[in-house]
Amino acid sequence: MPDVSASPGDIRLLLVDDHEVVRAGLRALLAGIVGVEVVGEAGSVAEGVAEAARLAPAVILMDLRLPDGSGVDACREILSAAPRTRILFLTSYSDEQAVMSTVLAGAAGYVLKDVGHRALVAAIRDAAARRPILDPRITEPVVSRMRQADALSAQEQRVLALVVEGRSNKEIAAALALSDKTVKNYLSNVFQKLGITRRAQAAALFGTGRIPSE
Repeated sequence: MPDVSASPGDIRLLLVDDHEVVRAGLRALLAGIVGVEVVGEAGSVAEGVAEAARLAPAVILMDLRLPDGSGVDACREILSAAPRTRILFLTSYSDEQAVMSTVLAGAAGYVLKDVGHRALVAAIRDAAARRPILDPRITEPVVSRMRQADALSAQEQRVLALVVEGRSNKEIAAALALSDKTVKNYLSNVFQKLGITRRAQAAALFGTGRIPSE
């Protein structure tokens, strides 16, 4: 039988879901996957934030709705302390507003709980590799806005490419040798050109891959 014990190269994974049965099912599902180690679990925002700080996971599978608040709130708090952590939302809710809120919070991606076994493992690995993950069934409602993307300048496209990777304004500024204020101005211009009002909407649109990153 192959050795599936933890190794230094394993993706350290934290499960955050308020249903114990769901967490147990995910543990069982991922137990035999080489390269993935479930290091802990939590059932609330408070527990998720505390366990993320204690365990320093590379990837967190996060539910959207938790008993003491939103997974989005947990996402923001975790990323403020550990910005390199990748948070992948695994939820039953597929409405556009939910998708937008997770992207705005800096999540690596958003997949539905009816996702297949192989697709879930692939999403975890993509998250760890800092690749964006958005279920096409979820993003379809916003794809039609992509026609407006041609109005973006090359620098605005570069800024958005980094946004969709989950980078903060400070990280984008460092990567492009810009000031934080300039990055904010670029994002403001993007909102106006695309006819949107929130950073999350821009990031979700860019995640379709329509706009080149360079």
